[in-house]
Amino acid sequence: MKWIGNQVRKCLDFLLNVVAAGGLLLTAWVVFVVTTFATFSIPSSSMEPALQPGDRIVVNKWVMGARIFDIGAAAAGERVRVRRLPGFGGLKRNDVVVFNFPYRERWDSIGLNLRRYYVKRCVGLPGDTVEIRRAHYRVRGVEQPLGHVASQDFLEGMFRNRWGVPSGLCVEAFPMDSLTGWTIREFGPLAVPRAGQTVRMDAGQLRLYRQLIEWETERRLTVADGRVLLGDSVVEEYTFGKDYCFVAGDRTENSQDSRYWGLLPVEFIVGKATRILWAHDPLTGKMRWRRLWKRID
Repeated sequence: MKWIGNQVRKCLDFLLNVVAAGGLLLTAWVVFVVTTFATFSIPSSSMEPALQPGDRIVVNKWVMGARIFDIGAAAAGERVRVRRLPGFGGLKRNDVVVFNFPYRERWDSIGLNLRRYYVKRCVGLPGDTVEIRRAHYRVRGVEQPLGHVASQDFLEGMFRNRWGVPSGLCVEAFPMDSLTGWTIREFGPLAVPRAGQTVRMDAGQLRLYRQLIEWETERRLTVADGRVLLGDSVVEEYTFGKDYCFVAGDRTENSQDSRYWGLLPVEFIVGKATRILWAHDPLTGKMRWRRLWKRID
């Protein structure tokens, strides 16, 4: 009986060690996923040719620093404070990024949407002034080609050909205001705010930045007697507390991006897309072997 008891104790000790090791491995895996890399599937063609439906991409969180926030509160629709761990780089123009779509329920109300992830290319950085001229992206003072230029050439050709623009293409652009009159062919200039940047407040600026300011302050912006009110207070200027960027899809004629819904809070960015981990044709199920571990440029 004593021998049996010893064997039972040894078995229990072994099982406890296995459970402890499994717990450590699980904890290590969770820490790894939260702080280093993640993978996402590409469902649409809006980033062709760089990314195709059926691609599964690797997202590097080290570049900007992993985000830390209350996932439970965000899932419940509550406002959360997002912090970042130290990063080993930074956001650059033409980086391909994965982010939480910034409109959870209403188009006039920014919110962290944990159920919808988008992948787009960063065209404008915090502090940039973005324009679109003849369907091509421009940043003032920057000569670097932005976005997928061949796709922008194609979109411009759609405007210039004798048959006109197809009826299915949405031409009107953010802020969807007849007074602004911006389109996906002629847009801006739009200053992309950075933290600490101050803008004067008038009816025109209110149309461009209402969503951002109301999200930052959790107060409503209105106009009364020609004056801009933030809550009950008259404001003549506003200093932004957060960074934003302008993002766009590579398939310019078919992408829901900043041209339509506005600027993206940088804190909504998960990380930079760096490699294609897995690639298959969603129609045939066949592997696209040449795309495996391809670098995303």
